[in-house]
Amino acid sequence: MNDHIKNLLNEFTECEPTLNAMKEFLLSYLHKLICVENGLFVTGIEGRVKNYDSLEKKLELKGHKYKNIGDITDLVGVRVITFYKDQVDFIASLIEKNFDIDYENSVDKRKIYEVDRFGYMSLHYICRIPKSLYNYAAYPKLNDIRFEIQMRTTLQHVWATIFHDTGYKSDVEVPREYIRRLARLEGMLEIADDEFLNIRNEIDSYRNKIRSLVKNGEFKDISFNIDSYESYLSIKPYMSLIEKIASITSAEVEFVPFIKFYDTFVDLGIQSLSEIEQMRIENSEDAYKLSLIQLGGTDIDIISSTVALRNILIMYILKKGGTREDLKKLFASMFGNSMRMSDASIDRIIEQAKGIIMI
Repeated sequence: MNDHIKNLLNEFTECEPTLNAMKEFLLSYLHKLICVENGLFVTGIEGRVKNYDSLEKKLELKGHKYKNIGDITDLVGVRVITFYKDQVDFIASLIEKNFDIDYENSVDKRKIYEVDRFGYMSLHYICRIPKSLYNYAAYPKLNDIRFEIQMRTTLQHVWATIFHDTGYKSDVEVPREYIRRLARLEGMLEIADDEFLNIRNEIDSYRNKIRSLVKNGEFKDISFNIDSYESYLSIKPYMSLIEKIASITSAEVEFVPFIKFYDTFVDLGIQSLSEIEQMRIENSEDAYKLSLIQLGGTDIDIISSTVALRNILIMYILKKGGTREDLKKLFASMFGNSMRMSDASIDRIIEQAKGIIMI
């Protein structure tokens, strides 16, 4: 080991506290920037300070390239791993707005391969932390030291990790046939990355279309599923009935998320949103009359919002010739064990409802 390398290693040892401070700040700040402020879910945000042994090996090979420790751009490395490819570019735009980028030494490995070749895909930026973002007197060199931030998808990360373990960083040369097989797998992962992004975009487009149709009251031909049901609930279809029922005793309403009753509609065999909307239209007035019988003359001051849907479904089932057992199944589906009703109570509801149906 020559004196130049020894001097570089001594410099590294002296600035290790600064490097660790940089790493901790970057991990905290990137989480805040990406996940909190921009609401992006990522697989991981991780970082490391280059260890002494690793740096020593690097300098033994390339020490002549560096005049001082500041010339080494990856002493601190941070990696952001995303779910989708387009998130890499979005995060890159955030990095560009918040850090000083050394574009000359940065590399977009997604663009360096020919169209008929595959390889390690990742976006690498070499950056500095601007003083306006973080300036701590205890670490005066912190804003001068460059760091590397890698941005890639989960599948790109999987590929890089596997290839690093089995391929180009091995001490033993890997036969060409294995490299070729690895390249084929990389191509498959690249296709998978594209497909995950395409599927996500198509699902988002479908959801937006459903929301638009529901908002405009166009329920025809919309299949009943968890997404369409959420869109339906977003227009608060039961609100007017809830308020009308609450006015019977001037009660306060305890609101319960109606999404929890999705399985109830599944159990009833509902296939489309138009069926649910038709059910609401045809049974809301009778559901109110049933509530009037149940609550009239009482001094109940708090009611659950579920009473509206419950009574709509009671009227719907009984009008179709449902029995006590059918209502038991309904209550079990809607409320589980939290609302067990005796046969006598169910029979009383049936009598009340039949009086309304016969009017």
